[in-house]
Amino acid sequence: YLFERLNQVKVQTIFGLPGDFNLSLLDKIYEVEGLRWAGNANELNAAYAADGYSRVKGLSAIITTFGVGELSALNGIAGSYAEHVGVLHIVGVPSISSQAKQLLLHHTLGNGDFTVFHRMSSNISQTTAFIKDINSAPVEIDRCIREAYVFQRPVYLALPANLVDDLVSSDLLSTPIDLSLKPNDPESENEVVSTVLELIKKADNPVILVDACASRHSALAETKDLMDLTQFPTFVTPMGKGAVDEQHPRFGGVYVGTLSKPDVKAQVENADLILSVGALLSDFNTGSFSYSYKTKNIVEFHSDHIKIRNATFPGVQFQSVLQNLNSKIAPVVKGYKPYPVPSLKLTTSPASPETPLTQEWLWTKLSSWLREGDVVITETGTSAFGIVQTRFPSNTTGISQVLWGSIGYSVGAALGAVAGAEEVDKEKRVILFVGDGSLQLTVQEISTMIRWGLTPYIFVLNNAGYTIERLIHGEKASYNDVQPWDHLALLKTFGAKNYESIRVSNVGEFDKLAKDKAFAKNDKIRLIEVMLPVMDAPMNLVKQAQLTASTNAEA
Repeated sequence: YLFERLNQVKVQTIFGLPGDFNLSLLDKIYEVEGLRWAGNANELNAAYAADGYSRVKGLSAIITTFGVGELSALNGIAGSYAEHVGVLHIVGVPSISSQAKQLLLHHTLGNGDFTVFHRMSSNISQTTAFIKDINSAPVEIDRCIREAYVFQRPVYLALPANLVDDLVSSDLLSTPIDLSLKPNDPESENEVVSTVLELIKKADNPVILVDACASRHSALAETKDLMDLTQFPTFVTPMGKGAVDEQHPRFGGVYVGTLSKPDVKAQVENADLILSVGALLSDFNTGSFSYSYKTKNIVEFHSDHIKIRNATFPGVQFQSVLQNLNSKIAPVVKGYKPYPVPSLKLTTSPASPETPLTQEWLWTKLSSWLREGDVVITETGTSAFGIVQTRFPSNTTGISQVLWGSIGYSVGAALGAVAGAEEVDKEKRVILFVGDGSLQLTVQEISTMIRWGLTPYIFVLNNAGYTIERLIHGEKASYNDVQPWDHLALLKTFGAKNYESIRVSNVGEFDKLAKDKAFAKNDKIRLIEVMLPVMDAPMNLVKQAQLTASTNAEA
C-alpha cells in the first residue's frame, strides 16, 4: 500500500540502505511496477539524495533501518527541514512484541527504550507516525505523504518489521491523496489583498524580491504572473536563484544586502515598496543580515502567513493570496512607469588561451554554456557564491543548500536530482559544481550514479582544500588541507564504462570544452577537474567570509 501510494504521487526512485529491520519492507518495492530502489552507499548520502530528488519532483522517500541507520540520515533530514524540502523518512523498526518485551536488541541503546530515536526525529519533522494498528495504517500513510508534500518538510514514518507483510484494504488506492491546500479564510485573504493593492497604488518605485520558499511551496507561476502584470523590477536572493526567469526583461539580478552589485543594492534599498515572496533570511542569504531597506512598506508573502508592515496574518497562505492579487492588480498598476532595471550584460575579460582559470572568469563564462532546462547544483563554498554571478537561461533549476550548509551535500543531492530529472526528461542536464574538499565527504555516491547509468556533469573545483574555510579563518592552517586525489581516476575506479574524465587549467581549455557540441550532450557521466588557485574565490565570498569571521569573533 505504501509503495503504491508513493508511485501515485510520482515518487519513483526510493533512496536508502538495507538493514535487518527493513528487509521485508524492501521486498515490496519490487512488487510495484515503475519503482526503483537506489541503494545508496550510506544513509547520510541517501538523505542528501532524497533532498535533491524532492527539489526536482516535489516529494521524495528514504528508507533506513532502526537506530544506526536512521541516525546516520538525520543531518540530511535536518537540512531538508531547515530548507523546506518534502521528504518521507520511512524507518523499519523492531517488531511490536520485541518492543513490548523491551528486549536487549542490537541497534538499541541497551536500555529498553524503543522510542528514543523517534523522539529525536520529531524535532526535525512536520509530523510523525508509528504504525501499530494495521487497520489505521492506510489512513496514517496517506496523512504522512500529504503532510510531507503540502508543508514541504520531512515526515517520519515507523513501520514495525512484523506488520509489513500484513494485508490492508486497497479501497483507498482508487482515490488520489488530496494534496491541495486548505482554503484561506476569505475575510483575512481579502483584507490582505485590499491592503496590498492600496500600498501598490501609492508606490512610485516598487520592487519584487523572490526567495527560496517561492520554489519550495509552488508559487512560481503566481510570482511570474505578478512580475508580468506589474512590470515591477524583480530580484532574487542567492537561495532564490532559479525561481525567476533570468531572461525576463524585468529581472534585475541577485540582491544580497551589502554584497550586492552597487546598482542592484541601490535599486532595492531605495524602493518605496518591497513585495517579498517566500523569504528565508539566513546570514549567507542576506550578506550577514545586511539588508537596509529605506522603506517600511514591506509585504512578506509566506506559505503559512502574510506580513504587511507590522501586521501579521497567520494561516493565510501566499499561493491563493497571489492568485487573488493578480486577478485584481491590472487597473491598479495601469499608470505605473517602469523603472529601468540594472544591466545584466555579462562579458568575460579578454584573455589569451594560456591564461590560468580564475573563479571570476569561470562563473561569468558559465552563463553562455548553460541551456534552458538545466538543473545546476552548487556546493556550500566557492560554488554557491560564484553561481550568483552566473545568469541562468529560462527554466533553469538552481539547487544550493545555503541555509543548512552541510559540506558534501551537493554530491548526494546531485544523485537525487539526476534520478528525478531522468524521470521528467532524459534530455535534462544535471550539472554539479563541487570543491575538491567537499567531494571527499560524499564521493561514494558517484558509484550509485554509475550503478544506474545516470549521466550528470561533475565539475570538481580543485583549489587544494577548503578555500571557504581558509577565507574565514586559518589561511595556512593544515586543518583546511585535504589529501590530493587523482580525480581523473575516480569514474574508472567506481566501475564506469561509458564516461569521460577531463582536466582544464586555462581559459583556452575551458573555452574549447564549452564549444564542443558532443560535450554539451548528456549521453555519459563526466567528471571535469577545474584547476584553480588556492585562495582564488568569488568576490562576494571574500566579503562574506570577512563578515562571518567578524560575527564569529563577537563577544
